[in-house]
Amino acid sequence: MGSTDTTVERGSGNVFADLGLPDADAHLVKAELVGRIDAIVRQRGITQTDAARLLGLSQPDVSRLLRGDFREYSLERLFRLLTTLGSDVDIVIRQPRSTAGGKLRIAAT
Repeated sequence: MGSTDTTVERGSGNVFADLGLPDADAHLVKAELVGRIDAIVRQRGITQTDAARLLGLSQPDVSRLLRGDFREYSLERLFRLLTTLGSDVDIVIRQPRSTAGGKLRIAAT
């Protein structure tokens, strides 16, 4: 096997920004919320069918959501899904931590 030149570039921490997608911060927050929904469903050991019934979605919609197809979901709707699953959602607005400006973040406990 011959050697291949490979360049490694450190990511920003937001794959959506690294890919140059618009609204990258919002996409990252949505991905984190969907990850939390997935973790709750797995932790409870419920099927996608049971999750769909609980969330008021179809099973195919739950499947698409948990596979990362969440573009059509608003942040508000994802918040409602989390509260339906019994999670508290707190929104905190504070001064930016740096002079670079504000950012969207999710902190799950």
